[in-house]
Amino acid sequence: SGIKNILALRGDPPGGKGDFQATEGGFTYSKDLVAFIRSEFDFSIGVAGFPEGHIACKEGREVDWDRLKEKVDSGADFIITQLFFDNDDFFRFRDHLVKKTGMTKPIIPGILSVLSTRQIKRFTELCGASIPESMLNRLDDLAEDDAAATEFGIEHAVRQCEALLDAGVPGLHFYCLNKSYSTNRIVDALSRYR
Repeated sequence: SGIKNILALRGDPPGGKGDFQATEGGFTYSKDLVAFIRSEFDFSIGVAGFPEGHIACKEGREVDWDRLKEKVDSGADFIITQLFFDNDDFFRFRDHLVKKTGMTKPIIPGILSVLSTRQIKRFTELCGASIPESMLNRLDDLAEDDAAATEFGIEHAVRQCEALLDAGVPGLHFYCLNKSYSTNRIVDALSRYR
């Protein structure tokens, strides 16, 4: 009983803008937080991975991916990715980690279903994720109809999850944003994978 798993995240700067500054006594890098948790407690520790590279990593996504290995080497047990909409981004990320860094820990895709055009554009701007052009064009067509954008988001997420599960991912992590309707619909549509 009790807490068994920790998702160790460094966090974002206030308002999502500017450079991150650790609080006094805090950790500048999540790898340091992971090492601290590992040394003090017996939790299973998850860390964040960024299929398109972390927005703050100016050296490029492959440098960011290599830094993820440092988090794992500090004691992480699994990786949950930032949201992405193009599975090719995930597969490039996963393949790099496995082939170039020898990653053996589970890499769990993070899925966010679109709730509205405005919402998803804001989210992707804050986190540095991209929206494929064909998806963006459709969302622009639905910009004034949140219900239709939500339905489109559910349909896209179901197709995305089916392809990921068919490719053998170890599980899925859903970013629900306290709006369970879409996630429930997606999970129901994936019932054949249970």
